[in-house]
Amino acid sequence: MKIVILGAGQVGGSLAENLASERNDIVLVDSDEKTLRELRDRLDIGIVVGHASHPTVLLDAGIEDADILVAVTNNDETNMVACQIAHSLFRVPTKIARVRTGAYLQYPQLFDTQAIPIDVLISPEQLVSEYVARLIEHPGALQVLDFADGRVQLVAVRAVQGGPLVGNQLSFLREHMPRVDTRVAAIYRRNSPIIPQGDTVIEAGDEVFFIAARTDIRAVMSELRRLEHGYKRITIAGGGNIGLRLAHKLENRYSVKIIEQSHERCVFLSEQLTHSIVLHGSASDQDLLLEESIEDTDVFLAVTNDDEANIMSSLLAKRLGARKVMTLINNRAYVDLVQGGDIDIAISPQQNTIGTLLTYVRRGDMVNVHSLRRGAAEAIEVIAHGDSRTSKVVGKRIEDIDLPEGAAIGAIVRETDNGSEVLIAHDDVVVQTNDHVIVFLVDRRQTRHVEQLFQVGFSFF
Repeated sequence: MKIVILGAGQVGGSLAENLASERNDIVLVDSDEKTLRELRDRLDIGIVVGHASHPTVLLDAGIEDADILVAVTNNDETNMVACQIAHSLFRVPTKIARVRTGAYLQYPQLFDTQAIPIDVLISPEQLVSEYVARLIEHPGALQVLDFADGRVQLVAVRAVQGGPLVGNQLSFLREHMPRVDTRVAAIYRRNSPIIPQGDTVIEAGDEVFFIAARTDIRAVMSELRRLEHGYKRITIAGGGNIGLRLAHKLENRYSVKIIEQSHERCVFLSEQLTHSIVLHGSASDQDLLLEESIEDTDVFLAVTNDDEANIMSSLLAKRLGARKVMTLINNRAYVDLVQGGDIDIAISPQQNTIGTLLTYVRRGDMVNVHSLRRGAAEAIEVIAHGDSRTSKVVGKRIEDIDLPEGAAIGAIVRETDNGSEVLIAHDDVVVQTNDHVIVFLVDRRQTRHVEQLFQVGFSFF
């Protein structure tokens, strides 16, 4: 597959790295020649130096025979114009663009073939806001990912001494909770993956990924750690696009305060928000935090555009008594350094964005792709097509499917006459056509094998 990526920033560079390793023909376009050459030296990709929306530059990148254009420069207008040119001049089949500005996003009718022809619109701020909202909904979770429109969730939690399952084999879970069906997809112990078996013993400190129906998530979490009380008071540091979106999402259910340095932005926030308290000042101002009773805050969310400011304000809030801190970090090198210490959860907007982009550039009928463990692992939702003659999965029991090493089917969502049915993956479950199959891979390099597994033979057509 030939893919032209516009923008060699953190998202574009990470996407190129993901896709180049999967034997795609990748061309990366940017005006920064130094960054492009550094990426070309590491990756097997083509590069073109120039303005991303200029037709001549796109021609140099081979846009005429591209299957997909991914426009992820830092400029919304450049991304939109590039998609328009790719459609009008070169008839590129699939055009994906990152658009951040809310003034555009509030008019979805702009983005169709009659106006600006963007097939897939990516809003990092929206993705991050939804991700954080799910974490707040499940206190104690490290990650919460939706599949099948939220009917199934993959949750990562840290096992804590005192949890009923800690020190016991996984098989104990079914005995202890006979009415709740779940599957542990993977365990990370001291950062190394373990493929779980029935006799695998959970240890304190393990990072456990499990899949269950949305309604059963809290019950399963209670087996791995003492359940935390629900959150009530939220403090958001940063009133930019992400901070505003989060406040909108949370203010009707929680007591929300938002701290913003710009007085002009504070006025705007106060006009946009109904129940939130808007505070003018710095989130790193100890006196301000103490004055606003930071010690009573359940969650401190640092979501400014400055990684260092986010880290420092989070560390200060935690030291002053905030119960939990979540920190937005753009620099991937910082994520592993800070998470798990005083900072409870480091949020990478790149990883959220990459997963969504991969959904549309992978082969097979992908519905969701979530990038995990800083890109090393993945969880995917793929639709099974064909029949027992044309498919390698349809009509087979899960234990008979030739999954690559390190891959595990966690759940299946099946449409029936009575609505959707969630089937947790056990060995005797048989895959049917049109099933939504959720697969966890501890090694992202095996994705290609899974794609081939779910592709139907020519006789199906």
